[in-house]
Amino acid sequence: MVIGAELGDVVIGANPDTSPDILQRDKGVVRSVQLSEAGKALLPHVSAVFERLEEARLHVQRVMQGLEGRINIGLTGSHFLGPLPQFIKRFRQERPGVEIVLKEIAPVDQLVALADSRLDFSFSRGVPTGRDLVSDLLWRDSAVVVLPTDHRLAARKRLHLRELRDEDFVFLRLGSSLFVDSLYDACISARFEPRIVQQVVEVPAVLNLVAAGLGVSVVPGSIARLRAEAVAVCQLIQEKHAREISADVYLVRRSDEQRPVAVEFAKALRQWAGQGAR
Repeated sequence: MVIGAELGDVVIGANPDTSPDILQRDKGVVRSVQLSEAGKALLPHVSAVFERLEEARLHVQRVMQGLEGRINIGLTGSHFLGPLPQFIKRFRQERPGVEIVLKEIAPVDQLVALADSRLDFSFSRGVPTGRDLVSDLLWRDSAVVVLPTDHRLAARKRLHLRELRDEDFVFLRLGSSLFVDSLYDACISARFEPRIVQQVVEVPAVLNLVAAGLGVSVVPGSIARLRAEAVAVCQLIQEKHAREISADVYLVRRSDEQRPVAVEFAKALRQWAGQGAR
């Protein structure tokens, strides 16, 4: 659109000589200006352009405020049994324009997907190494011993890991998470190699096998207590100078994550967890 020096020289296109006038004027002295037929045809298109520009401005504003966008979260099935679903519900109510995608993935695979930007966040029981990752503590949890209810040690309130050296173990799959790796290393530090009779993917499966009498295990306390009627739960006395078996839950993200929707999600989750979410 070209605006000429004289009134009425508003034309469409790059060439004023070949484009129609969109304004018409009286010959001679200008007394009134009104849209020509070409101008009347153009008007709804101009109005639509301005409406789309306003929509775009509002959309960009909502994105920059973290009110719109998409968040990809990696987690294991056991986290669905904790307080996280309550937070997701609350966050979606407060920010309905944010799409939250939960992806059930093994912890070790979550870290790979996080590094590749296929995930925005990961939930980990332990702090992964890596200069490009940041871990925020969300809530504390403790590792506990679980045994069949008829086990000879079932009445004990507290147990050392070394007291389980002669037991059959039900383990999470070795190498699948920081938690199971720390458990295996702690057994080695206690001077025995665990006799693993079954390896499974999820903590609830561990508890079911323990309840059935297939062995003993060490799992996060918050999940074990959900099956307290089916298994005996004992406090684990962790050995000094051995690798700690951490069941604490951390939110893991890339250190260079700057998208407003991700920043606001992490901020809201830290605040919610800090208020005593359990």
